[in-house]
Amino acid sequence: MKYLAFKDVKSLLNSPKKIVIIPHYNPDGDAIGSALGLYHYFIQKKHKTSIIVPNDYPKFLKWLTGTSVIINFESDVEKAKQILFSADLIFTVDFNALHRIGDMKSILESNTAPKIMIDHHQQPEDYAAYMYSDVEMGSTSEMIYHFINRIGDSDLLNKSIAEALYTGIVTDTASFRFPKTTPTTHNVVAKLMNCGINHSEIHNKIYDSNSFDRIKLLGIALNNLKIITQHNAAYITLSQSELDSCNYQKGDTEGLVNYGLSIKGIKLAAIFIENKSEGIVKISFRSKGNFDVNKFSRHHFNGGGHKNAAGGKSDLSLEKIVSKFEFLLNDNGTSLSK
Repeated sequence: MKYLAFKDVKSLLNSPKKIVIIPHYNPDGDAIGSALGLYHYFIQKKHKTSIIVPNDYPKFLKWLTGTSVIINFESDVEKAKQILFSADLIFTVDFNALHRIGDMKSILESNTAPKIMIDHHQQPEDYAAYMYSDVEMGSTSEMIYHFINRIGDSDLLNKSIAEALYTGIVTDTASFRFPKTTPTTHNVVAKLMNCGINHSEIHNKIYDSNSFDRIKLLGIALNNLKIITQHNAAYITLSQSELDSCNYQKGDTEGLVNYGLSIKGIKLAAIFIENKSEGIVKISFRSKGNFDVNKFSRHHFNGGGHKNAAGGKSDLSLEKIVSKFEFLLNDNGTSLSK
C-alpha cells in the first residue's frame, strides 16, 4: 500500500472504468454522503459506477439524489458479487479496516481489483493499493471534495455532489461542533453552497424528520441515562424490548449518545444498544478533551474511530457490558477527572 498520489489516480481514471464504491457496515451520513459524492463525480467522467452498501442505512438519508441506485449487499448478494468481480477499481470510503464491512470482508480480500481507500479514521489497515488517509479531517466527505479538487476537476462539482458532501460533513461534525471542524471545512462548505444547495432544507430533512416512535425512544433513552459523577461520565442503555416497543427503525438511535455529553461537566458519554438478532451490544462513545475513546474502544470493546468519537461492540449481555464499562472507569478515572 502507498499513500495516494493524485497524479497516479488521475492516470487510472483517464479512461472509462467499472468502479465500485463501498462504505462501511451500518452506513451513516458521512459514509453515504462520501459514496454518493464520489458516485456523481465518476458518472460525469463516464465511468460505469456502482455503490454497494454492506447493509441498509437510515431513512433520513434516502432523499439524497442517487440513493435509488445503491445496492444493498444483504438483500441482493448475487448481484453485488457479480458487480464486484467485474470491477476495474474499488473505492472504499469512510472505513480503513475490512472487518468494518461485515460479510463483504472475504469477498474484498479475494478480489484482485486495485483498491483505493479514502478515510479519516485512525490506524488504517494495509489492504489498499492506494490510500488517502487524513485523521485530522472531520469527515470523509470533506476529503472527497479535496480529492476531486486535487485531481483538477472542481469544475465538475454540481448540486448532487454538493448535497451529498454537505450531508456527510454536517452529520460527521455534529453540525460543525466537533473540534476537527476547521476554517478549511467552512471554506469547503462555502464552495458546496455555491453549487446551489439549500442548507436549511438539508438540515430539516436530516434532523427534523422524526417519527413519533423515535421521540418515544428518545424519552426512554433519557430516562435510562445514568451519570457517574466521580468519573465525569454518563451512559445510556437501550434493551431490545425497549427498541421493539418503539418500532425501532435503522437510524432511530443516531445521535442519542450526544445527550450524555451535553451535560455540564461530563467528559465521557456512552450508549449501549442491545441487538438480539446479531447477538451483540452495539456501543458508541463520545468524549471531550484528552480522553481518547478510539484507544479505549480498541483496547476493550472491539472497536475504534477517532479520539473523541468511536464505536464498538460486544457479545456480552447488556448487563455485563455495562458492568465492564463501569469497572474500566475506575482505571481511567484520573484522566477523566482532569
